[in-house]
Order: sequence, then structure tokens, then C-alpha cells
Amino acid sequence: MRFATAVIAFLSAGLAPVGASVLVQRDQSVIVNDDLKVPGDSPLELCNKSHDDDIVIIQSVDLSPNPPQAGKELVIKATGTVKENIEKGAYVLLQVKYGLIRLISTKADLCEQIENVDLECPIEKGVLSITKSVELPNEIPSGKYTVFADVYTADDVPITCLTATVVFSRSNKNSFFNLEL
Repeated sequence: MRFATAVIAFLSAGLAPVGASVLVQRDQSVIVNDDLKVPGDSPLELCNKSHDDDIVIIQSVDLSPNPPQAGKELVIKATGTVKENIEKGAYVLLQVKYGLIRLISTKADLCEQIENVDLECPIEKGVLSITKSVELPNEIPSGKYTVFADVYTADDVPITCLTATVVFSRSNKNSFFNLEL
């Protein structure tokens, strides 16, 4: 459950202009498509679809440190523009995959999730900036993780759609088998 909460906190910060932990391990790499990349220093990208009607325009999302580090505090800063008020009933379709294995697939109440970044519904239109600190878990299995969040109003109007892919690999520097005897 801590894993799901951490993922939702990370994406909520990305959605924070409406609305962490990204999965972390040593020696990770981030896969980014520059055409869809959300501005700033993070692995967040817009989903590969039209965003002309999105209610939220994300100006930037910055993570510090980036890449995030296991067992460390992650500071998430996000800025965006909300084009119209977002009311209770808004929701996020969240999916997390480990390689091809679906770990999480859920529909979450956006208004409940944004409480993790100290916001509440209704979210008024205008420019919105947030800063949130999240303590990252110490151990996450190495591998490729893909997070997908498609966000809608209560009336199914698109708010935004975000995705992030992070590849984690274990560092062998501290491995028992690499110790000189």
C-alpha cells in the first residue's frame, strides 16, 4: 500500500496544477520522449494524444534530486495553469506496470489525492504552484516501471494525461559478492 501511495503522491504533484515517490533504486535511468516531455527536471511526459482540450496546462515539474534516490527526501515543484474550475467528482485512472506486469490499476478520486499536496477541491482557475516533499522508500525491486495517469472531471472532460517511465538497476558496488576478502 505504501508503494501505491508513493506513486499517487508523485503523480499528484505532477497533477498539482490541478492537483513521491517515483520508484527508486540506485543507478536508475529515465526514458524520455522529448516531444511529449513535461518541461522541467523530471521523467514526466504528456500521454501520446491530443491535449488541446485539457483543462490543465503544466508549465513545469522539477524533482530534486533527479534522478530520485532511495531512502532520500524527494522535493517536487510543479507549476501550471488551470483553465476552468475543477470540482469534486474529478478522478484519475492510474496504472503502474513493472515491465509487462500490471501492479496497480485503479480509479482514484482526484480531490482526495490532491490532499497529499495540500490542495483541496474545488481548484480555482488560474496559475497554481506547489512544492511537496516526499520520503522515498529504501528498497524497490530493479526493473522498468511505467506509470500512467489519465485525469478527468466528474463530467469526463479531460484534465490532463501524464506518464513516466523509470528503469531501476541495482548497484553492485555494495554487494556482498563484490567485497574483497
